[in-house]
Amino acid sequence: MLKTIFQKSTTITVPAPLKKGDTIAIVSTARKILISEIDPTISYLKKLGYQILLGSTIGLEFHQFAGTDEERAEDFQQMINNPKVKAIWCARGGYGTVRIIDRIDFSPLQNTPKWIIGYSDITVLHSHLHSLNMASIHASLVFDFYKASAEAKQLLINIYKGILSPIEFKSNLHNKLGTANGIAIGGNLSVLYSLCGSPSAISTKGKILFLEDLDEYLYHIDRILQNLDRNGLFKNLSGLVIGGMTKMHDNTIPFGFSVKEQILEITKNYNYPIAFDAPFGHLEDNRPIIFGKEITINVNSELVSFKYSN
Repeated sequence: MLKTIFQKSTTITVPAPLKKGDTIAIVSTARKILISEIDPTISYLKKLGYQILLGSTIGLEFHQFAGTDEERAEDFQQMINNPKVKAIWCARGGYGTVRIIDRIDFSPLQNTPKWIIGYSDITVLHSHLHSLNMASIHASLVFDFYKASAEAKQLLINIYKGILSPIEFKSNLHNKLGTANGIAIGGNLSVLYSLCGSPSAISTKGKILFLEDLDEYLYHIDRILQNLDRNGLFKNLSGLVIGGMTKMHDNTIPFGFSVKEQILEITKNYNYPIAFDAPFGHLEDNRPIIFGKEITINVNSELVSFKYSN
């Protein structure tokens, strides 16, 4: 049984829980979106007692984006600067957040931290925030929250309230068993790959890395994994958790290796627990994970569980 322990070295800024009456801002840092697509989630949040502030990017259109780079950056910046806003929930992913990341001043969050929520393309924000030692929530986007599983919905609302519930799911035969402790980081595999070498790239040493992806070719997944390994991202992990690898494609001549097989091959010389088929990513059961918080993960032959350390 493997057991790896993360030694604390930095202090992560964690936003305070939300209270009834607090304001949640909704913006789109990437793809365009109509307000009709997020109405169900807005109604749900209002019933819970939250105030909603729609950003100017909701309903805005510039090609496939929710406005120009300048408009999307300005909208996000205004929500960071607005003292009434306690959380910023991204409406949609797609592509485009990386085009605005260097235009945004995150320094106000040092004194007034706010939850930033989303997944997929929002991995750009998670990764950049982690480089600034700020926690964030990898969870459903506003537009697909209403389609999420009941457990995924409740777990996210629990985090808003300051309730850090453990997560459990069935073990997989490919799992590498063991216990690990470390800060949770990660997100979309392709996005993390695209950030390598930039100021937004993550440091993985001693941490538990969460990965998911959608709509990729198997050979491209291998290219990404080889790159991440050559950059040292897998070498000194405390643990590795693989979520949904959804709608993977192959060529006419098969690549020959599944995603699980590729990951096991690339990590064969590393000694930490690995859990596959975790409930997060481009899935209805997209359970939220607080990136930047310390967690303990236990992978045994029957069950995988992880809980927040404090």
